[in-house]
Amino acid sequence: MTTFIGDFQCKIDAKGRLSLPSALKKQMTTSVSESFVVKKDIFEPCLVLFPMDEWERQNELIRARINPYNREHNKFLREFHRGKAEVSLDSNNRLLIPKRLLELVDIEKNVVLAGLDGKIEIWATEKYENAELNLEDFASLAENIMGNSPLT
Repeated sequence: MTTFIGDFQCKIDAKGRLSLPSALKKQMTTSVSESFVVKKDIFEPCLVLFPMDEWERQNELIRARINPYNREHNKFLREFHRGKAEVSLDSNNRLLIPKRLLELVDIEKNVVLAGLDGKIEIWATEKYENAELNLEDFASLAENIMGNSPLT
């Protein structure tokens, strides 16, 4: 599995094409193809770009917990998969992001690509900057999540 690291300022052109920074491209393992799934994030006003192997891993996690004959589970599946698109790198390392997805999260031109473990978040620059926690809030969050768990 690829782990993406770093935040990168980028621009989306008028056609919705986004150049993948070479630093992110270099972080991809050889098992990662140049095919991705992009969808709106569940919690935040951003898009999430999954390399195909990570997308398959996410689907396996979901399949392990979902009963398709349960109405509530079926609604979750529908919403989770709503609006997703498969995108591929072109010969210039650009991804064509569907306009409908860009509009969902108010992305126009300036974006931040943020590596987040096995996925890349795509944020409108201003929204990304506004989502940053101050040091004290982050320290409290870290303590609440990690401070009560035994570390192995």
